[in-house]
Amino acid sequence: MSNTKETLVTAFALFSLFFGAGNLILPPLLGFQSGSLWWLVALGFCISAVLIPLFGILAHARLQGTIYDFGKKVSPFFSLVYSFLIYAISISLPSPRTAAVTHEMAIAPLFGSSSLLTSIMYFVLVFVFVMNRSKILNIIGKLLTPAIILILILIIGITLFSFDFTFGETVFERPFSDGILEGYQTFDAIGAVVVGGVIIISINLKNDIASYEEKKGLIRRAGWLAGLGLFLIYAGLIITGALMHGAFEVGITRTALLSGISLKTLGGTANLFLSILVGLACFTTAVGIVTGTADFVKYRFEESRQAYLITAIISCVLGVVMGQFNVGYIIAVALPALMFIYPITIVLILLNVVPEKYASPKVFRAVVITTMLFSVPDFMGSIGLGDTIVGLQSYIPLSEFSIGWVLPGLVVFVLVNLIEVTLFSSQKNQ
Repeated sequence: MSNTKETLVTAFALFSLFFGAGNLILPPLLGFQSGSLWWLVALGFCISAVLIPLFGILAHARLQGTIYDFGKKVSPFFSLVYSFLIYAISISLPSPRTAAVTHEMAIAPLFGSSSLLTSIMYFVLVFVFVMNRSKILNIIGKLLTPAIILILILIIGITLFSFDFTFGETVFERPFSDGILEGYQTFDAIGAVVVGGVIIISINLKNDIASYEEKKGLIRRAGWLAGLGLFLIYAGLIITGALMHGAFEVGITRTALLSGISLKTLGGTANLFLSILVGLACFTTAVGIVTGTADFVKYRFEESRQAYLITAIISCVLGVVMGQFNVGYIIAVALPALMFIYPITIVLILLNVVPEKYASPKVFRAVVITTMLFSVPDFMGSIGLGDTIVGLQSYIPLSEFSIGWVLPGLVVFVLVNLIEVTLFSSQKNQ
């Protein structure tokens, strides 16, 4: 296979990995609420929803391992706890959200059934597929992504050429940082850490790509192509939402807005088709999350089939419990967990990307601990305890933007590296 063709195939695989159907509901409302500052919101959103996840893939290319390898330099115990925490969040929030999106976009408009019934049937089917693995999901996935992309390109194109370039007022006080925080809700950085290894394994299975540098070069090229595709889709959906500022009521939900935009641009038939496609794509995502979680627990318990079964059951029960709630509620519930775990995930990704001489175990430990400590105020603010830490936040740079961990983490990274260089030089001189 030629380098160009191999790059394009890998880029599409990467794009499909991050392009979760549940993520589609986020950019339109973000644009709808951002007004003329849509471009600033889009930039922030794409930093956390596109750039950081792609760094996660580059980290996987270096590590050639699993999620457990991301935090090993901090300590094996930390890495194990972090891994379990990530999987626990995955089955508790993004997996149930796929059921909620499916209900609101594809089931309720057609059948008017209750969200609880949808959630039960949805996760019964998820359990059946998890326990009886089939290639049919991979085949469906490969067909669904191109179909959804085509419809989205039509929606974006029709909007750009049919609507006047007028924008409403923004509701965001801090558009850039609000865009970054909304990007957390895609769970794409977590997705990169959890399932990015799939791409590495696929490349390793190809005999014509032998050396480490060839693999790294391929992933780098494919990564930038996939990132460009994600950026164009996300930015396109954000500006589409911004141009629709007068077409819908202010309090519209994320799913209703996406359906409404599709209806206005493509008509009823295409809107129905998009809803069904999104529902199917959500289902494949849920099966992937539950299967990946069960596989990890099975591996940690010495390939125990019973551990796999119990994990699958717990995952699907959690899915039923959380999946019956509306999408907005699940997103609101997810925020506190994301405000704590996402900064740690971002830091682990970046530390695994920088040159190894700048990422010793001491650097890992110091930066991760600092990030955890300075994420606490943001976490407390997200659960309504912000008033108790107002005085503390005034001393933390960028804390008012809910990213107070960034500068402390960077300062500690530089300081520990300088200390290590100084100690090394003094030992060498002796």
